[in-house]
Amino acid sequence: MRPFSQACENNKQPILEVLRAQLEGVDSLLELGSGTGQHARFFAEQLPWLRWQTSDLVQNLEGIEAWREGYPGDNLPPPLPLDVTWPDWGVEISPALFTANSLHIMPWTSVEALFSYLGVHAPAGNRLLVYGPFNYGGRYTSDSNARFDQWLAAQHPGGGIRDFEAVDSLAAAAGYRLLEDTAMPANNRLLAWQKSAA
Repeated sequence: MRPFSQACENNKQPILEVLRAQLEGVDSLLELGSGTGQHARFFAEQLPWLRWQTSDLVQNLEGIEAWREGYPGDNLPPPLPLDVTWPDWGVEISPALFTANSLHIMPWTSVEALFSYLGVHAPAGNRLLVYGPFNYGGRYTSDSNARFDQWLAAQHPGGGIRDFEAVDSLAAAAGYRLLEDTAMPANNRLLAWQKSAA
C-alpha cells in the first residue's frame, strides 16, 4: 500500500507552478524529507528533464519506493537514506534542493544542522526551495496556523512553525540570499534562496 497525504495532493499543483519557474535550466535536484513520495512521483512526471532524487529517514524509504514502483521514466532513482543531522550525508549536493513541510516537523537543532551542512558542502549557485508555513515578525499569519502550531507542539517535540527571519538568518550565514517568497494556498509559503559564490 502506498502511503497517502491529502495535503500533498492538495498542494502539488501550486508548488509545481513555482518549481517550473525556479528550476528552469536545472537538471538535478535532491529532495530532503520526501515523506510519502507523492510529490516526487508527480514532480518527476511533470518535470521529465529533471533528475529528482528522493531522500528521507530510513523508516520512510519503503513508502517512497512504493510510489516509485512502476514509474516509466528514468529521472526518479531509488530513495536514499538521509538525516540532516549526519556529519556526512553521503550524497553529492545537487544544483537544487527542495523540501516540503519539514522545517516545522524537525527540531530547531536539526534546522540549524541543515543550513550548517549546506554552508560547507553545497556548491555556489545552489538553489534551495522550502515549502511550508512560516511566521513573520514573530506572529502567525492566520488563526489556522496558530492552531496547527499547538498541534505540532503536542505531536512533534521540538517542532513548531518557524519564524521566517530566523530561518533567513541561518540561510544568510550559510551563504544564501533570498530570491523569492511566494504566498501559497492554505497559509503556506514557498521560499527560494540561492547560494552566492564564495
